[in-house]
Amino acid sequence: MHGLVIKSTGSWYQVLADNGQVYDCRIKGKFRIKGIQTTNPVAVGDNVDFELEPNAQTGVIDHLHERKNYIIRKSINLSKQAQIIAANLDQAFLIVTLASPRTSLGFIDRFLVTAEAYDIPTCIIFNKLDLFNEYGLEILAEYKAIYEKIGYPCYEVSALKGTNIEQIKALLKDKTTLFSGHSGVGKSSLINAILPGFSIKTGEVSEWSDKGQHTTTFAEMYQLPFGGQLIDTPGIRELGIVDIEKEELSHFFVEMRERLNQCKFNNCRHINEPGCAVIKAVENGEIELSRYESYLSIYNGNETRG
Repeated sequence: MHGLVIKSTGSWYQVLADNGQVYDCRIKGKFRIKGIQTTNPVAVGDNVDFELEPNAQTGVIDHLHERKNYIIRKSINLSKQAQIIAANLDQAFLIVTLASPRTSLGFIDRFLVTAEAYDIPTCIIFNKLDLFNEYGLEILAEYKAIYEKIGYPCYEVSALKGTNIEQIKALLKDKTTLFSGHSGVGKSSLINAILPGFSIKTGEVSEWSDKGQHTTTFAEMYQLPFGGQLIDTPGIRELGIVDIEKEELSHFFVEMRERLNQCKFNNCRHINEPGCAVIKAVENGEIELSRYESYLSIYNGNETRG
């Protein structure tokens, strides 16, 4: 039987079969994907083949179809382990908050680099608009300007007040969309606003650490009544970059990519080389300093929780 993985709970997977039934499935034996060392060989969004067990209630996944793309992260605590967050995406929404908890520019850039590397278009969704004072709105405008200038669509929403939710629904229609971001940024609240009646559990932001509490513990796909699928994922505390060589990194910063053939040296690292078009663009204000600092941080292997 063929099906779509709609939920991962570690050792078990919920698979939506072509007949419309949902089956709990496990993986057959030593199921490993060539060339990728991950904690989860199968992810939400994967197309799989499975066989029903004698009880006809559960199944065994025995084949994974080729993926169009996927989003992957490295756990900083388990440096050799990577985790595929979701597969076969049309787009990703990075949910961002400027306070309670704060999403740093470095974290945003790491996510965008990962999405670029796997060819996944990304929108940045600024949530908790209802909390913003005048100063907060100025910071929001600065953040948006950085990313809109280089081609990333940015949207402002309030899941609590329902602000601009219809705009987000229109973007989701007939697409498979990943929702990602730190714990506490309001992913679950936003999904509840988009899908009233689903009542996905939401959590408070911890006052002592200003970090969100993990309320989503496993990735899960929801079928949208107006067409498309939405994949909710556990909050990401840190985002380690996986499988990107240093020499390739600048290709995944869109504003650097368009200048690479203007550097004096073909193997320019864009760090201290003479005649570097990227460094010149930073000095001229054509490339944001925060983006360049993110490039250097990733290049030098500095992992960040920010």
